[in-house]
Amino acid sequence: MGSLNATVAPFTTSNVIPWFRTFWALAASGFRRYSTYRQATVAGIVTNTVFGFLRCYVLLAVAGAAGTAGGYDRPQLATFVWVGQGLLTVVLLWGWTELADRIRTGDVTADLLRPVHPVTAYLATDLGRAGHAALARLLPPVVVAPFFFELYLPTRWPTVLLFAGSATAAVVICFACRYLVNATAYWLADVRGPLVLWTLGSGVLCGLYFPLRFLPEWLYQALWIATPFPSLLQTPLDVLVERDPAPVQVALVAVQAGWVVVLLAACRWVQRRAERRLAVQGG
Repeated sequence: MGSLNATVAPFTTSNVIPWFRTFWALAASGFRRYSTYRQATVAGIVTNTVFGFLRCYVLLAVAGAAGTAGGYDRPQLATFVWVGQGLLTVVLLWGWTELADRIRTGDVTADLLRPVHPVTAYLATDLGRAGHAALARLLPPVVVAPFFFELYLPTRWPTVLLFAGSATAAVVICFACRYLVNATAYWLADVRGPLVLWTLGSGVLCGLYFPLRFLPEWLYQALWIATPFPSLLQTPLDVLVERDPAPVQVALVAVQAGWVVVLLAACRWVQRRAERRLAVQGG
């Protein structure tokens, strides 16, 4: 089969309301879809909680008698770990191969025939998934942690709003990164290589295993500016524990907003390039 291009209506002022209705419907369907996996949700909560204890004790041991490490005090480290355990599933670093699977089987052609752009459709569904994860996977670790550890509570009221915006931006950035990794299936017969590289690199560079501020200042600042990885977990967690003054917090969220624009544009560009050369296997 020759190249196949999606027919997508242009985004104009006359179709803004229908566009948002469609986007909301897709997000709601994503929420409902993931809310059906109740046993997986419970198993994930238990796993995240267990690893929360392990990671928290390790970082508190790093802080040692001094009570600080990398500029974080003990309550900040505990909050960093436990909220990070919940955010891990909200941003969904790993485990999403739906686009790559549909490209491999040829089912992606159905996506290209729909009136909604594939990037928009997958993003809306992913935001719905993230909404469910925020309720089912983020809240339980945060509720459990105060019974065993002293957590840090923000002292500036704008921090809560900044954290919500930062976490939302992290979800979109992570979606875009996963989309780009999956889109390599348009050119590669086997995407396991890019997926492994993404799994290894994202976990280390996003601040999951340890706060990036444990690294030399020149290194973590370069990572923050030159790569989107710190925006996935490190930035929202630093905003929450108020690691920096308010102006720096705003600047960090602004960096995230920049990555949102750049990466979503990259997703659409890659999708256009892929549609020009797509040939369905066996067609």
